[in-house]
Amino acid sequence: MRQPHIDDFVRLTQDIPELALIRGEVGVVRSTWFAPAIAYEVEFHHPGLDHATRALLMAEQVQVEEGSLFRDAMPADVLAVEHLVG
Repeated sequence: MRQPHIDDFVRLTQDIPELALIRGEVGVVRSTWFAPAIAYEVEFHHPGLDHATRALLMAEQVQVEEGSLFRDAMPADVLAVEHLVG
């Protein structure tokens, strides 16, 4: 499994109850910290809230999401055009 990079989508591998974050939630890596250990600042958006939650997470707390997270949510006509173009 590859390490996350800035702007990668990552999925939480465990709950972070102090921040009301639940295992499986998806966020975006905003920065990488290298000392004293590698950690990732990840931003999470919750529907209905006007703010984001940022958490500093260790590598074992996140998993990189490969591919499009939104493919299943796209209308069929958008997928058809995407297929023709790309």
